[in-house]
Amino acid sequence: MQLALKLHTTMRATPIWGTPLSMPAPRSDAPPVPDTSAAARGSAAARVYAYVKERLLDGTFPGGALLSENELSQQLGLSRTPVRQAFVQLEAEGLLELYPKRGALVVPVAASEIEDVFEARLLVEEHCARRAANAGARLVADLEPLIAEQEQAVAQGAPGMAEFARADRHFHRAIVHAAGNAILTRLYDALRDRQQRIATVSLARNPGDAQRFVAEHRGIVEAIGRSDGAAAAARVSAHLRAARDVARGARDA
Repeated sequence: MQLALKLHTTMRATPIWGTPLSMPAPRSDAPPVPDTSAAARGSAAARVYAYVKERLLDGTFPGGALLSENELSQQLGLSRTPVRQAFVQLEAEGLLELYPKRGALVVPVAASEIEDVFEARLLVEEHCARRAANAGARLVADLEPLIAEQEQAVAQGAPGMAEFARADRHFHRAIVHAAGNAILTRLYDALRDRQQRIATVSLARNPGDAQRFVAEHRGIVEAIGRSDGAAAAARVSAHLRAARDVARGARDA
């Protein structure tokens, strides 16, 4: 494959456009470095999986970066086997693309992925907002703290955008759940990782849009507080279409 031949062979996490990107040191809130004792071997791959996936979703490992199996195993104090197992699982989820003896390429967010995710969200969330509005003040009481979390993240500026993306997802998920359709909730949960990754990439390039999204969320909550299902659905639709435009622009930038 032509792309594989172009990948850097130093086995460092490297964007495909060539600027070296050192593997980040574990953050204070990161999962603990896995125990390599016999009792812990069974969970080592799961721990590596969680460690890497968190960083794929929050943008620490950006699209186009080449992750080093050897370097990551040294960083976590593990053999390469659980790292390789985690990489294989993440490749199956479409987040990595493996290149033997070279590493794992972080798959960038594709234009088709943005369109597919937002199409699915529009279908689910418009319907759920219309039904969830019947909950009125009870749902508003659940949504207000989530908006407060978003505002706290916005106040941090660019460093808070990954946290904003998580709070944004929780806000929308609460509305879907309140509609009371367990099948639609499970369907929506299946979009979780893609939704968060798209939002993180979009907001990293356009952090100023987060403030506008908070205002739009408040408009949705206002409609739900009045138990106005038609208004809630219309505002959710307008909000998601605006977010889709931001995601398109961030990818094309």
